[in-house]
Amino acid sequence: MKIKRVRAYRVDLPLHEGSYKWSGGKSVSVFDSTVIEVETDTGLTGWGEVCPLGPFYLPAYANGVRAGVAELSPHLLGEDPLQLGRLNRRMDAALKGHAYVKSGIDMACWDILGKVTGQPLCILLGGRYGDDFGLYRAISQESPEMMAQRVAAYRSEGYTRFQLKVGGDAATDIERIGAVREMLQPDDRLIADANTGWLMHDALRVVSAVRDVDVYIEQPCLTYEECLSIRRHCDHPFVLDEVIDSIDVLLRGHADHAMDVVNLKISKLGGLTKTKQARDLCVSLGVAMTLEDSWGGDIITSAIAHLAHSTPPEFLFTATDFNSYVTVSIADGAPQRVHGRMAASVRPGLGITPKMDVLGKPILEVS
Repeated sequence: MKIKRVRAYRVDLPLHEGSYKWSGGKSVSVFDSTVIEVETDTGLTGWGEVCPLGPFYLPAYANGVRAGVAELSPHLLGEDPLQLGRLNRRMDAALKGHAYVKSGIDMACWDILGKVTGQPLCILLGGRYGDDFGLYRAISQESPEMMAQRVAAYRSEGYTRFQLKVGGDAATDIERIGAVREMLQPDDRLIADANTGWLMHDALRVVSAVRDVDVYIEQPCLTYEECLSIRRHCDHPFVLDEVIDSIDVLLRGHADHAMDVVNLKISKLGGLTKTKQARDLCVSLGVAMTLEDSWGGDIITSAIAHLAHSTPPEFLFTATDFNSYVTVSIADGAPQRVHGRMAASVRPGLGITPKMDVLGKPILEVS
């Protein structure tokens, strides 16, 4: 089997809530997602998706996905999509860095592998644990009162884990954490995610002020070193996200006792192949994980579901259901949340069928 053609489609994903806000005044109202189609010489096709959270979150942006796929795809024609390790080495040799560009291609090739073997991806990624798994809900940055109201509403829908967007004014963030924690039950989990937004002195103010509050602290500052400093002054469980972009940093974080939980994003690491490697290493090291991506629709949600469902439950801190945040569905068969939980498809591959009337015509084709 050989890769015969690569296509890319652009699709807008508006948000149900109108906008999504996080640290530094950043916000998005419509996500620009790229859907990747990898076609083989047998006629079998695989699908992937890449959706950066705007150009101001990570070193990734939507037009960069398309430009990178145009650059990379000619080097992949004639390659066997089932040989995923070799394919990833080929991509890394042909295009240095730009992990997010490679993510959708790698995802599509996993989809092909699942279809060829007749297995859902969760089986190929390690096995299916349980009937479903728990989700978190990200709470956009607003006033403490409004965020508490949103948490109460989502809790009534079955969510028990909430990622609170902080990283603004320290005094207001302290109020946000307190107001939301009061809405929750003892078994509910609250993560205060600053998304790199605090300077160290503000981060220290916050963790000191909420010392007696049951809350996780996530990525308080921009750099690994700054986060490690806060970690050493912090009694709370600690999550690293934005700085975890490679196996090297993951190993360094474990050696430095820099975190209790890591957030692994599929596109930030370069696809399912490398995220599985990081996931399996975390299991060996004893580190719990949030498994997700930077954003996306039905296809990315399907990939997250397979990765999460194939992770030993004691190591799966949480995952998320991005397709429930947006108003546009781009594929049939994608998993849907049920009372704050989700299950991966039992169909071969990702288990999805793209809605071509929604995707429209490809904006890029390489053959």
